[in-house]
Amino acid sequence: MFQVDMIGISGEPERNFIELGMDYACGRNVAADLIEAHKWFNIAALRGDVEAARRRQELAAEMNAREIAAAQRRAREWLSIH
Repeated sequence: MFQVDMIGISGEPERNFIELGMDYACGRNVAADLIEAHKWFNIAALRGDVEAARRRQELAAEMNAREIAAAQRRAREWLSIH
């Protein structure tokens, strides 16, 4: 799994979170993983990014409840560390 410890090199951390979400949603440079994609969109959305919230909602429509719960758990775990 791709690990991210520092985000925000560009000065726009939410933009980087969205890019990570897109990478996982589309399988760009990483294996496609809807749970990871949802996690990164969720983190950006929690920080106020409206686009990320929209993308998270679109992605959730393709996921089952167990997958969404796993994505939310991963987001909480990441946020508790960072």
